[in-house]
Amino acid sequence: MKLTLVSVLQIGFICFTSIAQNTNSSTPAARPRTAANTNQSTPQQPATPKPAERTATQTPQTRSTTPPQTVPGSTAVVEAFNKLLDGIRKADVNAVMSVYWNSPRLVLFNNNGTVTKGWEQVKSNRESSYPDLKDVKLDVRDVSVIMMGRDGALVSCLWTQSQTYKGTPETASGRMTLVFRRTGGVWKAIHLHTSPDKPDASRVMPSEQPSPSPTPN
Repeated sequence: MKLTLVSVLQIGFICFTSIAQNTNSSTPAARPRTAANTNQSTPQQPATPKPAERTATQTPQTRSTTPPQTVPGSTAVVEAFNKLLDGIRKADVNAVMSVYWNSPRLVLFNNNGTVTKGWEQVKSNRESSYPDLKDVKLDVRDVSVIMMGRDGALVSCLWTQSQTYKGTPETASGRMTLVFRRTGGVWKAIHLHTSPDKPDASRVMPSEQPSPSPTPN
C-alpha cells in the first residue's frame, strides 16, 4: 500500500508538473505571438499613407480634373465662342444671335470696314444673307482667351472662311476679336471686331507701309 501510495504521489506530482509546465509554456507562447504581431505591424505602418502623404497624393488627381484655365469662367467663355462658330458654320441665325448681347449698344466692326450697331440690326442683316449661304466652312486657329476679372473676357483668333453665296464660291481670311461679358450668369459677346489679315495696300498709311527688303549686293 505504501509503494502504491508513493507511486500515486509520484504520478500526481508528475501530472501537476506537466500541468504547471503547460501553463507556463502558454504564457511565453502568447508573448512571442504578441511580439511577432507588434513587430509585423511596425513595418506595415509606412505602407499606410500619413495624412500629409494622402494630401500630396490626392493633389495631382484634383489638378488633373481641373480645366487648364487658371481663371474661373474661361471654360464657359470658350463654350459660348464655340457656339457662335457652330452657328456661323450652319448659317443658323438664331444660334448666332443667341450668343450676342441683346442690346442696342451691341457694336460689330465688320471685315469689310462697315459698322453694325444694335442687336436687332445685326439679326436683320443675318436674316437677309444667311439663306443664300451654302457649304460654309470656317477654320479658326491661334485662339486666345484672356479673362478680365470674373465678368469679362477677351477672345482673339485668326480665321479662314469659305462658302457659296448665291451660287458663287468665295473665301476670305482675317483676324477676329470678341469681347464677352457675363450678364445674368450667361456669357454674351458685346463687341466683335474683324479685319483682313492682308489689307488693301492703298488703305494703309505711308508711315505704316512695310519697309522694302534691302537689295542684295
